[in-house]
Amino acid sequence: MFGPEVSAKRVELLKEAVPHTTQVAALLNLANASSGPTLQAMRVTAKLLNVEMQPFKVRAHKEIASAFSAMAKKRVTAIVVQQDTLFSANAKEIVALAEKNRLLSAGNKEFAEGGGLIGYGANDAELYRRGAYYVDKILGGAKPGDLPIERPTTFEMMINLKTAKALGITVC
Repeated sequence: MFGPEVSAKRVELLKEAVPHTTQVAALLNLANASSGPTLQAMRVTAKLLNVEMQPFKVRAHKEIASAFSAMAKKRVTAIVVQQDTLFSANAKEIVALAEKNRLLSAGNKEFAEGGGLIGYGANDAELYRRGAYYVDKILGGAKPGDLPIERPTTFEMMINLKTAKALGITVC
C-alpha cells in the first residue's frame, strides 16, 4: 500500500475516528501525476463508507487558502491531504486552516505532529534505508533494471491527542 492507497486509508481512519463523518474534502495537487489515482482510490473507499468525497485541487501555495474557503462554503467536516511536497512544505498553514475551520484532518505523520488530527503513511526511515540498499547495489555494479521494485511494508499511524481534545473527539 503506497501512494493512492495511503490516502484512501486516511479516509477510512477519519471515518473510524468520527463515525458520523459524511463530508470529506480531498486536498490534491494537480501538478502531481498521482492526483487522479489518489482521488479515485479515496472515492472508492468513501463510497464503501457512505462518505461524500469532494475534491479541492490546487497547483500552487497561493491557492491553498482559497481551497479552504471553498471547503467552508461546501460545509465539509473533514479533510484528507494528499502526500505531496507542496502540502508537506505548507503543512503548518494547512493545519492552521483546518483548525480555523474546525475540520477533522488526516495527512502524513509529520502533518499530525504539526497539529493535524491523524497522521498515516509509510515509515520514512525504512524507505531511506531501502533506498540506500539500492544505491549500494547499483554502485556495486547491479543494473537498476534488474533490481526488483519494492513497496513499503512498514506504516505508521499517529493521532494528535491535543487536536482531538480541541475538536471534542474522545480517542480510546
